[in-house]
Amino acid sequence: MRPTVFLVDDEEPVRKAVSRLLRAENIEVAAFASPLEFLAAYDPTIPGCLLLDLQMPALNGLELQKELLRKGGVLPIVFLSGQADVPVSVQAMKLGACDFLTKPVSDDVLLAAVRAAFAKYVQDQVKREKKAEVATRIASLTPREREVLSHVTTGRLNKQIADDLGTVEKTIKVHRSRVMEKMKVRSLAELVRLTLLLD
Repeated sequence: MRPTVFLVDDEEPVRKAVSRLLRAENIEVAAFASPLEFLAAYDPTIPGCLLLDLQMPALNGLELQKELLRKGGVLPIVFLSGQADVPVSVQAMKLGACDFLTKPVSDDVLLAAVRAAFAKYVQDQVKREKKAEVATRIASLTPREREVLSHVTTGRLNKQIADDLGTVEKTIKVHRSRVMEKMKVRSLAELVRLTLLLD
């Protein structure tokens, strides 16, 4: 599926100009006149990015960003604003926006921002898939193996874990080897790295 730029701007001339520019670069674009119109059509399975005007009636760009975050939205966002509003741009970036561009924006800057947002989508998708895979592996552990995992990843030794859990060291060794096997890792460092992905 080709990545799409979802353009949300209440000014028709802006929508037309930006859509024309993107299509000339062979980039898919879907334009919306309002955040509510976008939300009604939003399909989270379509890859891409959101090119979002900041000041709009009813729901502004920042409110749409918050709404998407609440829904677990994964589209990287590039903001377009009529004025350089530093506090708002800082807030948008803190909430995860990729870029904050001030209108009028040059074609090259806009295209570079869109391409960077597409690249971020791909990187984030790889992370999401890895995270889901780790969560699946952890779900395959028994409750006792999960306990052992949480102790092992904090650097506790088998003997200390055995004392903590009121069992013998030999049992912990068995649980530990099963954890390593189910988590598909060969070293403690690898195991710690995987569990950190879920933080």
